[in-house]
Amino acid sequence: MAAARAKARGGEAEARCHRAPGPLPRPKARRTARRRRADTLTARRSRPSAGGRRAGSQRARSGAPRAAVFGDECARGALFKAWCVPCLVSLDTLQELCRKEKLTCKSIGITKRNLNNYEVEYLCDYKVAKGVEYYLVKWKGWPDSTNTWEPLRNLRCPQLLRQFSDDKKTYLAQERKCKAVNSKSLQPAIAEYIVQKAKQRIALQRWQDYLNRRKNHKGMIFVENTVDLEGPPLDFYYINEYRPAPGISINSEATFGCSCTDCFFEKCCPAEAGVVLAYNKKQQIKIQPGTPIYECNSRCRCGPDCPNRIVQKGTQYSLCIFRTSNGCGWGVKTLVKIKRMSFVMEYVGEVITSEEAERRGQFYDNKGITYLFDLDYESDEFTVDAARYGNVSHFVNHSCDPNLQVFSVFIDNLDTRLPRIALFSTRTINAGEELTFDYQMKGSGEVSSDSIDHSPAKKRVRTQCKCGAETCRGYLN
Repeated sequence: MAAARAKARGGEAEARCHRAPGPLPRPKARRTARRRRADTLTARRSRPSAGGRRAGSQRARSGAPRAAVFGDECARGALFKAWCVPCLVSLDTLQELCRKEKLTCKSIGITKRNLNNYEVEYLCDYKVAKGVEYYLVKWKGWPDSTNTWEPLRNLRCPQLLRQFSDDKKTYLAQERKCKAVNSKSLQPAIAEYIVQKAKQRIALQRWQDYLNRRKNHKGMIFVENTVDLEGPPLDFYYINEYRPAPGISINSEATFGCSCTDCFFEKCCPAEAGVVLAYNKKQQIKIQPGTPIYECNSRCRCGPDCPNRIVQKGTQYSLCIFRTSNGCGWGVKTLVKIKRMSFVMEYVGEVITSEEAERRGQFYDNKGITYLFDLDYESDEFTVDAARYGNVSHFVNHSCDPNLQVFSVFIDNLDTRLPRIALFSTRTINAGEELTFDYQMKGSGEVSSDSIDHSPAKKRVRTQCKCGAETCRGYLN
């Protein structure tokens, strides 16, 4: 799948638009041999510079403040390296401002070479005039005011043209207005929907890139929404391990480790803790739910290939965060086959006290969301809240007949009040199948998401379950 996608992107990278947009100056008749990025979707072309000024020492002449952008932060006065503040302006907006004011800024990717380049970002509208098909083009890095109508013969961007056609068909199928469409132009509602889908597609791609930059495991993360116009969550931050709330300390340094040469046959960390080794030689879990997992830690003399190091290596499978069609919001599906009893992912989030979990739980219940996991392996002192801070598991939905099982894991931190939460497959999971776990999993030594007391004095709003399983209990809590 990844290879096919890369091939498609590579094909788009060489497409060109043969002439300049209508109201913009016509480019010189020359071709450039500059290397293009593999993820370029459509045509690009250049036009002569109109006396563009460099940002920097000419700040007073340009009348625009100089700002250097690094990732999601905007650092004014980067040369002084004294301080930085969060930038509320997106990278695209900054690029549009630079091109509009004819300013160059290497920090945001605007140089003399590409200052006057035009690359199709997406197609906004369609019409037929005098028998010629035209598309309204949004140019990448340029404001909407520079959008121009371009004849089809000038556009060599098959992927964007295909997406435009698919989005139009999707809208017509939803609205059931196939016969009411004028073939020479689009209704404003259809054009608006197509633009929204294009912007959503770009936003989801950026979010996907962000997730893959942040994750520290082998498996890739993909994002997909073919259901509605919902974009990335606005208040979610990807983390790879527990994030303790103020006042909570997590000891991440092991106090002792094994000196085994073969952890399968010697007295290893699990034996020291009074339990059996959790895995077999195929890296599958062999213990019953409720039994804790003790893996080798940073003080152990065994190497990274030790068979007792599974959860700490992170997710090994490529997963897709996708928009569900049954009203459950976002979900997670696997893109590859997962064998039964295999480690899939870890549940991480913000570690809070049970008292704070009580307060947040009432708020979450009123909104119909569930992100709280009690760390009740031995005590009920702490809870994991994955609402704002989490990893892929944040998007895993509930099912009364799940294909994932919860286990408590101890590696470097041996504090029994703060076990790590690992999700293992209960059966073979085929590629394309949604991953689910039971939010009410309970048992001796297990963790559970039922973090709030159900006594009459603390009656909670019940959230309806939409898992669709034959054994569905009807409610999440």
